[in-house]
Amino acid sequence: MDRVTARPAAATAWKPKLGPALRSLPPRRPLAMPVQSLEKDEMGQACVPFLDSRAWRRTAVVGATVLSTLGASAVMARLLEPKGFSPADCAMLALFVLLFAWVAFAFVSAIAGFVLMWRARDLEPWRPQPIIFSRTALLMPTYNEDPGRILSGVQAIYEELAGMGVSELYDIFVLSDTRDGAIAQAEATGVLRLRLKLDAPDRIFYRRRAVNLDRKAGNVADWVANFGAGYESMIVLDADSLMTGDTIVRLTAAMERDRKVGLIQTLPSIIGASTLFARLQQFAARIYGPVIAQGQAWWSGAEGNYWGHNAIIRTRAFAACAGLPHIKSGKPFGGHIMSHDFVEAALLRRGGWAVRMAPDLTGSYEEAPPSLIDMAVRDRRWCQGNLQHSAVLGAKGLHWVSRLHLARGVLAYLTAPLWLAFLVIGGVVWFQQRGAGHAIDASMAGALFAATMALLLIPKLLGAVLVARDRATREACGGVRGLALSVVGEVALSALMAPIFMLMHSRAVVDVLRGRHSGWAAQQRDEGRLKFKRALSRHWLHTALGLGWGGAALALDPVLLAWTSPVTVGLILAIPLSMATARADAGAASRRLGLFMTPEETAGPEVAARAAGLRAQYDAEAQVRFEIDRLFRAPAHVYRPEVQGVPAYLQAA
Repeated sequence: MDRVTARPAAATAWKPKLGPALRSLPPRRPLAMPVQSLEKDEMGQACVPFLDSRAWRRTAVVGATVLSTLGASAVMARLLEPKGFSPADCAMLALFVLLFAWVAFAFVSAIAGFVLMWRARDLEPWRPQPIIFSRTALLMPTYNEDPGRILSGVQAIYEELAGMGVSELYDIFVLSDTRDGAIAQAEATGVLRLRLKLDAPDRIFYRRRAVNLDRKAGNVADWVANFGAGYESMIVLDADSLMTGDTIVRLTAAMERDRKVGLIQTLPSIIGASTLFARLQQFAARIYGPVIAQGQAWWSGAEGNYWGHNAIIRTRAFAACAGLPHIKSGKPFGGHIMSHDFVEAALLRRGGWAVRMAPDLTGSYEEAPPSLIDMAVRDRRWCQGNLQHSAVLGAKGLHWVSRLHLARGVLAYLTAPLWLAFLVIGGVVWFQQRGAGHAIDASMAGALFAATMALLLIPKLLGAVLVARDRATREACGGVRGLALSVVGEVALSALMAPIFMLMHSRAVVDVLRGRHSGWAAQQRDEGRLKFKRALSRHWLHTALGLGWGGAALALDPVLLAWTSPVTVGLILAIPLSMATARADAGAASRRLGLFMTPEETAGPEVAARAAGLRAQYDAEAQVRFEIDRLFRAPAHVYRPEVQGVPAYLQAA
């Protein structure tokens, strides 16, 4: 019996004979998953090269980044202090070098992705469904999520696989870490109903852990240790993930073709957005994301990365290489590894397995947070996990590209306080230069500013060019006019929200460094109107800082206010901007105007439409059950830990 679903001691006298329809787990197939060491590399595989070495590509990307950074830094040095450098000048120059290099690296990678996509054939040839032979598990970890979302996704995916005639090769596991008893009961009973409805008692399973050891990473590791030997591969999904049957089969076939690959990461498209904020994220990910992902895949090769979901993993490779240790240090970096995905990818590569990205493979989907505040809450958790990677950077035996992925993950959040420091020190330098009677070279400063903005904006424009090049995709995005207006609107709104995120991320970094834990709460995935009181509580300081900065800049020099006006305006408008973009009716209005359209929104994938319909049906049925219980005052069932995942009240039935 699975140790995490052990029967309570008081109930051990009765052992029901459960048929397939009620047995929630298959027979155990244990697979050893030893904890890895960060202090030593027992396998010694990190230096094993693959035949498709990307050395010249990486040299080109890094070289172009270094050269552009050196050129821009030389211009900045001339601007700062012609007659010598003050401490503020030196600090500002150092920050500029780091921040410009961060932007330039992403720019060069996006250019590579654009060239690769431009040279690709306009129409992908029809490819027959590959023949597959291995068994694969689809894992859907969940923690206090809406059961309707989970069950509708499971059913939609299973029906896709059944329609392709391959469902016998796939088992779906709902791996629950839910602590709320009512939600857990709805999960368990919902899975049982689904198994009966689909006549799939030996294809869909449910397991709820008694102890939430190591969060999601521990949830997956627990499954591997108990059932991993029964499956060649596992596809890890999130609660909001969907995949088409075709994509699942092609991922499986790719694993079978390349026996050296340990993980293949897809590029999920965002779907189902209703609020204006979510539709902005959906549009940006769909239009700009492929260019960036193609570039990263181009230079990363077998040293790719993992984003924690919508990826296929070779089970025995994961078990042998990716057992995560606890970091032996105090707060804020000690304990279990929270952002497990980057580290698992690095350990897989250290063990000699290839980690690849498949940005060309469509049919992989996820959802976006509905509001700016919800995005910030999610980023707060990711911030703590990513900063923790600084304690993993020095692990023995990692490939240098794996260390680069980890370092970029750390910088993804550290850049926020660095940009903030750059702005503040820039104000000090401006004051010093005016006090010393030095005038900044306006033409040189303007050219440097334009170059920096170009590095930020050109990748977005390149993504839009690729979309406009294909007629069908262009029309699905509202045509040339709709696409152009959408890009302009997204750039403008993103520029206004950027300083808000800068302050929120800076606060998150400070909280982490102070040892404040982010907690573990279910993510907000559905829209809900943002109340003024909540917006005020989260953004009043941003507004006050915007007013304070604007007043100080105006008193110091109106030119400084003009240069920093996007930051000032964005912060002052934080409350109305956050509230307006969180509205579903604003999102619906933008859709009626043909703005921020994506191909998936215009002609959505069948698996997403099916999941949405099933969820609406589930919600309606749940409401009916609630009304019946309320009408007849039916006593609620007391949830107890289950035997093999079956709720206690069903055992007694």
